[in-house]
Amino acid sequence: MRLQVIASALLLPGAALALSDSSPWVLLSTSELQASSNHNQIQTSPEVLKHTRDVLSGCPTDRYLLVIQPGVHAADLSRENGCAMPHLCRAVEDSRIKSRYTVSEVVGSVTGAGIADYIRSSCAQKTKAVSVDEVTLASLAGKDRAGALSGNDAVLANSIDSATKSDSYTILFYSTPSEPAYEPEFVDSLHMDLKRDMEGAHGARVDNGTQRDTRPLFEKYQFFTPGIFMGIVVALVLFSILGVGLRALGSLEVSYGAFEKEMGPAAQKKQQ
Repeated sequence: MRLQVIASALLLPGAALALSDSSPWVLLSTSELQASSNHNQIQTSPEVLKHTRDVLSGCPTDRYLLVIQPGVHAADLSRENGCAMPHLCRAVEDSRIKSRYTVSEVVGSVTGAGIADYIRSSCAQKTKAVSVDEVTLASLAGKDRAGALSGNDAVLANSIDSATKSDSYTILFYSTPSEPAYEPEFVDSLHMDLKRDMEGAHGARVDNGTQRDTRPLFEKYQFFTPGIFMGIVVALVLFSILGVGLRALGSLEVSYGAFEKEMGPAAQKKQQ
């Protein structure tokens, strides 16, 4: 029952729409902070950052813990059996907490917000010595998001315990977009060819256990089959016949006068 109370304190209802480019924003403080006029659970990052800077500009507490959890969504913090980060939820439930500012879906990136530097500069202007700790947890880009979130909560436990030892502290939990881990796989064809050559040089093949054939080329392959040999013989016979015929035609000797028409008296007598 207590975990359900914590989940409701984080304002992460199951009916909230989990946007792909959004992240939760949780601000807890033991000091009385000005309440936000916007109670919507879907807000833009400039609106959330503006209100956060306004309430922190007065340097309300002595200790500050900034927790950055890349790649987390509002749906990741809520489970069927309660809260996914018990240590953070117990910090929300602490009776010393007087102000809570939570937004389930912050649309837009808050990377480079510089909240830690803003707190230091604001407290320096008020000549107030404060402790500002920043904890960046591992990204949830993998498949086992629940397991990664539980491990990060265990890592965060020491920082929360250290911050809550004081009666004046502020905890800010927010997220930054995570970059998916991409591991390209390149196939080096030259490397594979060299590897195959080295395997062949040693004789044994790894895949089927056969030995490399080291016979000479003309012993390894048969270049003249019976069919090819018979075709070559037939071609030689035909070419020899063709050569004889061409030589016979070239040996014919006929005078040019044999084709001329006789026009003399002897030719007229033959015609009569």
